[in-house]
Amino acid sequence: MRFIAALLLAVIFLLHGSCSSFIAAAAQHFPFVHDATVAPPVVYFDYIIIGGGTAGCPLAATLSQNATVLVLERGGSPYRDFNITNVGNFGSTISDTSPHSASQIFISEDGVYNTRARVLGGGSAINAGFYSHAEPEFVRDAGWDEDLVRRSYDWVESKVAFEPQVKQWQSAVRDALVEIGVLPYNGFTYNHVDGTKIGGTIFDDQGHRHTAADLLEYANPLTVKVYLHATVSRILFTNKGRQWPKPRAYGVVFEDALGIRKRAFLRPNPQNEVILTAGALGSPQLMMLSGIGPALHLKSHGIHVVLDQPNVGQGMADNPMNLLYVPSPVPVEISLIQVVGIPSNQNTYIETASGLSFAYSWAQGFARDYVTFFNQSGKPSSLTAETMARAIDTVHAYAANTSLKGGVILEKVRGPLSSGDLKLRSRSPRDNPAVTFNYFKDPQDLRGCVEGMRSIINLINAPSFARLRYAHLPVQALVDLMLNLPVNLRPRHVSSSISLEQFCIDTVMTIWHYHGGCQVGKVVDQDYRVVGVDGLRVIDGSTFLKSPGTNPQATVMMLGRYMGTRILQGRPPVNWRRLQGRFPASWRRRPWLSHIPRKNMQGGEKIKP
Repeated sequence: MRFIAALLLAVIFLLHGSCSSFIAAAAQHFPFVHDATVAPPVVYFDYIIIGGGTAGCPLAATLSQNATVLVLERGGSPYRDFNITNVGNFGSTISDTSPHSASQIFISEDGVYNTRARVLGGGSAINAGFYSHAEPEFVRDAGWDEDLVRRSYDWVESKVAFEPQVKQWQSAVRDALVEIGVLPYNGFTYNHVDGTKIGGTIFDDQGHRHTAADLLEYANPLTVKVYLHATVSRILFTNKGRQWPKPRAYGVVFEDALGIRKRAFLRPNPQNEVILTAGALGSPQLMMLSGIGPALHLKSHGIHVVLDQPNVGQGMADNPMNLLYVPSPVPVEISLIQVVGIPSNQNTYIETASGLSFAYSWAQGFARDYVTFFNQSGKPSSLTAETMARAIDTVHAYAANTSLKGGVILEKVRGPLSSGDLKLRSRSPRDNPAVTFNYFKDPQDLRGCVEGMRSIINLINAPSFARLRYAHLPVQALVDLMLNLPVNLRPRHVSSSISLEQFCIDTVMTIWHYHGGCQVGKVVDQDYRVVGVDGLRVIDGSTFLKSPGTNPQATVMMLGRYMGTRILQGRPPVNWRRLQGRFPASWRRRPWLSHIPRKNMQGGEKIKP
C-alpha cells in the first residue's frame, strides 16, 4: 500500500495535514499513559472512556478533576512515532497499513477512499489542522449552554489553537475570494461567519502539530489512566429484571496488543458510566457488537440482543469534497487549510492547500502496486484498463517535472442532507464496518457542489490569482486532469468533462468529516445518554445530525470539555488526602498539578471544572 499517496496523487496530501506534534515522549509528560500489555486482568474506575480521540482526551482530562477515569485507546501514541512528528513523512504515515499505524484505510460502499484515526488524539493527529467554531445555529439547535460552550472553546484553545502564518498561495486565494464576491472579509477569527476569513490552526508558528492528546496536560495524574493498544470488543450489561428496570452498562472487555483479554469494571455508584468516544465509525460499531442495534442485523452475526435499536448505524453522512489541482509556475509555500470562503448564498465552503510537488517514484509505485491494492481491498475496481493507463500516463507526465508545484482548491458541501448507514461486516472490532454515505442522494447537495465548483473556476480565473497559475492552461484542462486521476473507485462518464453535475458525482472524495450513527434524538438524548439503557453515553461526532462549521474538530474537542463539565456537576468531591498517599511525593511536585489549588490537594473540597 506504499502507493496510496500516489493513488490520490497527493492531491489530498495537504488536506489530511502533517501528523506531527512538538511534545516530547509521552512517558515524560504523561506517566499515566501505558501500553495495555501492562494492565492488570481486572481494573475498576468511576468512568471508562472508550476511545482517546478528539473528544475522549478533553473529556478524560475534565472528568479526572473529580473522579477516577480509564481511557482505552486502540491506537498508539502520537509522541513516539517519528513518521507522525515530521510533515515530510506524511505519505508514508497515511499509507502505513501495519496493525498499529495512526490511520486505518477504509473504502465506503460508494467507492470512495477514506481514513479513520487509530492513535491517541484521534483525527486531530492526522488531519489538516484547521480550527474553526461551529456556526451559532448549530449551537442553538443542539440546546447547548452558550456561555459554557464559549468557555469550553477557550479551554481547548489555550493549548492547541493558533493563528496561522498566511503566505503567498493562501493570500492569493483569500484575495481572489474577495474579488469574486465572497464578502465581507473578516480577517482572522475562530468564529464561523459568512464571507472570507482566516481560520485557526492546531499547528504552532514552528509548524508543530498540537493534538487533542495535548489536552491531557490538564488531567489529574492521580485519577486518570490511559491504556494504548487496548481494543474494546464489547460493553457489558446487566440483565433487565427487578433490580434493573433497564439493562445497565457495568464494564467492558478489551484486548491488549498480545491478544490477552482483560476487563474493566465501573465502581458501584449509580453516577458512574461507560462513555463511548470512538468516533462516527467506532461508536455505532461497538454499540452493535455489544448488543444494541437493529435486532435482525445483530442476530445475523450471532450477537445477543440487549436492546433492539434500529437507529444505531443510521444517519451516516460524509461531506462530499470535489477539487481542482492547479499547477503553479512559481514555487509556493507548504500550507494546510487556512483560508475559507463561506458564501452566504451557497450551500458550500471553499478552501485551499498548497506546496505539493510530485515525485516520479510515486508514479512508478502507483503503477507497480495498483493491481496488488485492488486485490487486497476486496472492492472491485470500476476503472477500466484504458482508464488506468491514461491515469498512469497523467501521473508520469506531471511527476516527470520535479520542479512543478501548485495547490488544490476545493469545495465542501454543507451539512450534508444525504445520508446512509453502517453495518457490521464481522464480530471483530478491528475490522472496518460496511459504510454507505449515499453522496449526492439529495439533489440539494449536488446543487451545492455545482455552485462550489463554479466558485472555484471563477477564483482560478480571478486577476488576484493570475500569478500563481499557467496562463496557457485553461480550467478545462484542470477538469480533464481530475477526470484522468483515480481519486476513487467510481466509474467515469463521457459527459463529466462538460457537465459539472456529472463531474461532482464522478470525482467525489471525502474531506474526512463523516458523522452520524448514534444521533441525538434517535439513539442518545440531549445529555448524550443512550436511550433504553443506563450507565452508557456517546460523546463524539457520531451524535451529530450534520457537520459543524467548516471543520468539526474544534467543536468535537469543545464537546468533550463541555460534557465533562456537565457530568461533574453535582458529583461528590474526591478525597484528595486519601488519593495522594498512593503516589510518590515526587509526583505531587510535577508541573501538571499546578492548576490544582493546594487546598484541594490537601483536603476534600470539590475542584471546580
